[in-house]
Amino acid sequence: MTSSGAADRSVARSRRAGLIAVAAMVVVMWVSETADVVLGGDLDSLGIRPRSADGLVGVVLAPFLHVGFGHLIGNTVPFLVLGALIALSGLARVLAVTAVVAMVGGIGTWLVAPAQTVHLGASGLVFGFASYLVARGVFDRRLRYLAVGLLVALVYGTTLLFGLVPRDGISWQGHLFGAVGGVVAARLLSGRRTGRRAAPTAA
Repeated sequence: MTSSGAADRSVARSRRAGLIAVAAMVVVMWVSETADVVLGGDLDSLGIRPRSADGLVGVVLAPFLHVGFGHLIGNTVPFLVLGALIALSGLARVLAVTAVVAMVGGIGTWLVAPAQTVHLGASGLVFGFASYLVARGVFDRRLRYLAVGLLVALVYGTTLLFGLVPRDGISWQGHLFGAVGGVVAARLLSGRRTGRRAAPTAA
């Protein structure tokens, strides 16, 4: 076995694990929403509740909770598509991006969203994944990353911009800070910033 062959197998295993992780997160979302229906909506109270100490638990839990199956279905497809693109860079990368986006998006929402509201759903992660993929090309300046970022901007750009418009019943704060989290993740994980050569990807 050559070192090159072993490295290729390691990259392939990491990619598969990353894709499985993205799929597993979606499974948790669907199981959570099913349980929420059974419990009569009790789980929705575990979302982000701004400036409430108890509401901080929503920073972790909110992405897995939704306001009905329509809301969940709307988030599932873009989450899978964008999450899979990131997962092609490996398990560690998709977990790191998810963690940074969830923390920045969740805490930002907790700090600035109106009091007496509850914010939940994976759309903050979706916005973060999209902004990460666009910003990654800018920070790393690699042709394939720039191409993926351009494609994401073309496909999701209008939707993302519309999602930042303040509207009743929509957590535009979650969208905004999720997108900020994606840019932060791209900067923190940039190969140029860390001085490390990124692992080969097909993204």
